[in-house]
Amino acid sequence: MADKQLLYNCILVLPDVTVPGSILIVDGRIAAVQHGESNAGNNIDAELMDMEGKFVSPGFVEIHSHGAGGYDFMDNTPEAFTVAAETHLKHGVTTLFPTAVSADTETLVKFLKTYKIAKIHSSGAKMPGVHLEGPYLNVEQKGAMDPRYIRNPDKAEYEMLLRVADGDIARWTVAPELPGALEFGDVLQSYGILASIGHTNAEYKDIEAAFRHGFTHFTHFYSCMSTITRRKGFRITGALESGYILEDATIEIIADGCHLPVELVKYAVRAKGEHRVCLTGDSMRCAGTDVTESFLGPRDIGIPVVIEDGVAKLTDRSAFAGSIAMADRLLRVAHFDAGIPLHSAVRMMSLTPAGIMGLDKEIGSIKPGKKADLVVLDGNLAVQNVMLEGKWMSNAFN
Repeated sequence: MADKQLLYNCILVLPDVTVPGSILIVDGRIAAVQHGESNAGNNIDAELMDMEGKFVSPGFVEIHSHGAGGYDFMDNTPEAFTVAAETHLKHGVTTLFPTAVSADTETLVKFLKTYKIAKIHSSGAKMPGVHLEGPYLNVEQKGAMDPRYIRNPDKAEYEMLLRVADGDIARWTVAPELPGALEFGDVLQSYGILASIGHTNAEYKDIEAAFRHGFTHFTHFYSCMSTITRRKGFRITGALESGYILEDATIEIIADGCHLPVELVKYAVRAKGEHRVCLTGDSMRCAGTDVTESFLGPRDIGIPVVIEDGVAKLTDRSAFAGSIAMADRLLRVAHFDAGIPLHSAVRMMSLTPAGIMGLDKEIGSIKPGKKADLVVLDGNLAVQNVMLEGKWMSNAFN
């Protein structure tokens, strides 16, 4: 017998509108979506779930996170992946891409091997692939990355890492102006891996060339990237402006209210549109916890940080070290502080990142045929419950 659930008395958050309605779920997938005022009706063969007028949105898709719940993915233990994924799930993330910082080759290999174990046995948000942020970055835009582990693309190294990963790498962030980076972009394209521009001092000519070699996305837009400079009086366009100029490029923004002021959140969305902008936390291990000190990266080689003013900083306060924001906070900043319509803010946390990662046929919106990954939100956009492939995270609704 099919497993059927009818979620009624919902406020559905769809990609283009927010409307009352109901959702019929059969065997973990969305079978039907009804718009308009709804009640249990005649669906007596389904388990009836009264959503009590709360918002129901698609599950959030986090494409850039280093950890949460006190763990960094580069602790390289199954427990670290599990706890971080469970913490993200509690904040509405149903699909998660664990992210590695720049490190030595041995540590990156261990990260990839640990992920292979964790993706099978971990509970929490689904993890369909990993994101390598570096080590092929521009040291002049290192941000919180340890400069000891930043280097130019090494063909022997990345070919080995691709063999070890065996299809598990979904995205790789690279500074495209580095020697060998464009060739590397071609390799990433051949593997179906998203090539992303980040930690870069590239000029427009570099970015334009990179775009032709598969670099179509920008990592944490504004953070750790070049902007307009002057050379003998002439203005030189940087990576930041290039992201706006290249209309088809997609960007991610850390909308935690710290990395970007709300004015720039508004501007980015207005300039690129919610179909090319996604929200990300770029969260580190202390996200979802209440601590004042932590560190970025693996436990044995991590960089100490302090948490204050709602963000993680290097201990000398010279730069941010990554955010502590979870997906629901990003949503609240975008909607309540930046004034972005709720359906647009949710789209940037669900359908847009799903599309960027090539998963929008399966997840990212409330549409018949897609997986029943859903988030229930109250009027303050606090997560009340999460459904993952038709199964509730908790028994908040009966």
